[in-house]
Amino acid sequence: MNARVSDLTAIFFAVFGFTCWVLGDSCIKWIGQYGLPPEEIVAFMGFFMALTLTLLAAVRRSLGNLRPRSVVRQVLRALLDMTNNVCVVIALRHLSLTMFYILVFTSPLVISLLSAVFLGERITPKKALALLVGFCGVVIAAAPWSHAQRIDPIGLVSCLVCVACFSVNMVWSRVLTRTEPPESLAFCSGLVTAMAGLALTSFHPRPLTPMLWLALGMMGVFCAAGTLSFYVAVKHTSVGNVSQYHYTQLLTGALISYLVWHDKPGLSMLVGVADYWLRPGDRPRSAQRPASSTSRHRHPIKPAHPACRPSLRPSGSGLTLAKLQSNAAPNSSDRAPPWMAHGGRKLGWNCKAMAHTSGPRSEGRLN
Repeated sequence: MNARVSDLTAIFFAVFGFTCWVLGDSCIKWIGQYGLPPEEIVAFMGFFMALTLTLLAAVRRSLGNLRPRSVVRQVLRALLDMTNNVCVVIALRHLSLTMFYILVFTSPLVISLLSAVFLGERITPKKALALLVGFCGVVIAAAPWSHAQRIDPIGLVSCLVCVACFSVNMVWSRVLTRTEPPESLAFCSGLVTAMAGLALTSFHPRPLTPMLWLALGMMGVFCAAGTLSFYVAVKHTSVGNVSQYHYTQLLTGALISYLVWHDKPGLSMLVGVADYWLRPGDRPRSAQRPASSTSRHRHPIKPAHPACRPSLRPSGSGLTLAKLQSNAAPNSSDRAPPWMAHGGRKLGWNCKAMAHTSGPRSEGRLN
C-alpha cells in the first residue's frame, strides 16, 4: 500500500483493526474454555495469520511485499508480538473480556510517553489532560477498592506484560513502516508466532474437534485483518492518533461480553467508560491535500516595483534600465527593492529585456 492515505482514512483502518482484534480476542476466550494450552492457541493463531496474508498477497499478486527488508529487526519485533499474544491468551482465562480491555487501556498513556521520547511527537497540554483523565477512567472502572470487583493477580500481571510489549511494538512499528511494507510486518508476526508456538506445542499436543478448528481459523483471520489494518494506520498517521482510538475496543468488548457470556457492567465500570469518552482530546480532522510539487516551494509573488510596471500608453519609445531607475523617486521607500537585483531574476523576470522591448502588443508598449 504505497499510495498516500489521509489521517481520517488511517484512523478508519485503526478502528477497523481494533474491532477485528476484539473479535479475535473473543474467539481466544471461547477456545480457552475447552482447556487448550496457550502455546497451542498462539501457534494456530500465527499459522492462520500467515496463511491468510499469503493467500491475500497471492490474489493481489504482491507476494514480494511479504519479504522482510531487515530480518533481524523483524524477528525481534515479532517476538514482542508473540509475547503479547501469549499473555493475551493467559489474561483472558482469568479476566472477563471487559475487564481485560479496561486494564490494557493504560497502553495509550505508555505509548504517548514512548513516542514523545523516541519519535519526538509533541504532547500538547490538551492531549496530556486527555491521557490523565483516561487513566483516571481506568482506575474508576477497575475499582480496586471494591470487594465485588476482584482482579485475578495472574490476569493483572499478564495485562501489564501485554501493555509493555504492545506499546514498544507500536512505537517501533512506526519506525519500521518507513522501510517495511505493512504486509511484511503482519506476515512476520504470524510466521514467528506460529514457529515458536508449534515448537512448544510439540511436547503436549491436544486433539482438536471440527468446531475448534473453525474457531481457530476465524481467530487467525480476525487477527490477520486487525494486524494488517493496524500497521497501515501507524504507517500513515502518528502513533498518538492511533493509540487514542484504542478505547473503541471497550464498547465492542463490553457488547460481545454481554451477548456471549452475559457479563453485565457494574456502576464503576459505566462511570469509567463515560470518563473515557467525555475526556478532552484531539478530534480527528480531515487531512489537507498536500500541495503540488510545483507550488509547494514556490515563493509568494511580490508586487511589482513601480519601475517595472508596464505602461499602457500606446506611443513613445522603449525605455532603458537607466531611465527606469532615474524615474524612481529618490525616497528610500521607493528605491528598487533587493528582489529586483540581477535583472529581477528572483521573480523570473528579465527587466533588462523588458526595458529594451519596443514592439506592438495587444495592450500597448512599454514606455
